[in-house]
Order: sequence, then C-alpha cells, then structure tokens
Amino acid sequence: MSESILIIAAHPAYHRSRANRALRLAAQNLPFVTLHDLYETYPDFLIDINAEKAKIEAHKHIVLLHPLFWYSAPSLIKEWLDLVLEYGWAYGEGGTALTGKTWTQAVTAGAPEEAYMPKGSNRFTMDELLRPFEATAFLCGCKWQSPFILNSSRDASPDALQQAGHDFRLMLESLANG
Repeated sequence: MSESILIIAAHPAYHRSRANRALRLAAQNLPFVTLHDLYETYPDFLIDINAEKAKIEAHKHIVLLHPLFWYSAPSLIKEWLDLVLEYGWAYGEGGTALTGKTWTQAVTAGAPEEAYMPKGSNRFTMDELLRPFEATAFLCGCKWQSPFILNSSRDASPDALQQAGHDFRLMLESLANG
C-alpha cells in the first residue's frame, strides 16, 4: 500500500461546476493523488466493484469529493458505497480491507457557512449532515479526518475559488505527509 490519496470525485454536472473544478484542478497534478471521477467512469451507474476495490486497496487515504445535494452526496456516491463496501470485505466478519486508511469528505456547498448552523436556514451543521459518512468510515475501520468544506460555492469569486484550491492542495499534502 502506498502513501497515496484516492480522490473519488462525483458531480453529475461537473462541466458546470466552478467549485468542484477548482478543487480538482488543484489536486490533479499532485504525484501522490489518483483522481477517479465516478460519473465519467460509470455514466450508466454500472460500477465495476472489483476495479473499485483494487483502487481502494492501492491507496492509504480516501477522499470523497462532491457537492452537497439535498444534505448528502450525489446519487452515484451512494450507489458506490452500497456496492463496493461489501460485508466481509469492508466491514463485518473478515472485512478489514479499509482498516487503518483515512477517510475524509471534500464538499462544496452553495449556501454560506451560517446556513449550516442550528439557527441557520438548514438547521444542522455540516458535521451533523456528514455524520452518515463518518459512521460508514468508522464501521469500515477508517480514521475519520475533518472534512474540507467550501461554502458559498455558487457565489464564490475567482479569487475565492483559487484560494479554496490552494487550501485543498495543502490539506492533501498534509494527509500525504502524515
């Protein structure tokens, strides 16, 4: 297993996303990063489970990069989780394939940070909304890392997107360097 990072990216309209594009561009040329786009690879949602397992096994760090859609991830991420993280492989009896790997979410959200607070328009914090992913990581024996969140992504200026890309790159370098 290498010290590399597998970024599993999922955006059903990536060509229209300035925020996800900024983060991907910041990460794509890092020598320790493998960028894997689920919508590009599986436009028909027919996931090659064995190929996905091999990608996971070859990396120490897992990052799910996606926009926040209805308080969760795009549907292909859910399909990927349901099919790839099988009992006996990812968790449960004999399921140790992910044990010791790190897992984090890199999420773009259109609303500002204050919308994700108990008194905000979304009523819940981003940590609360991402709790199912944290629970999944825990069940699979992964070390949960604090998520990377880009709020106000819809209205972000080019400078703000460039800064977010820079910050994302720093987070990835930090992961790779332990």
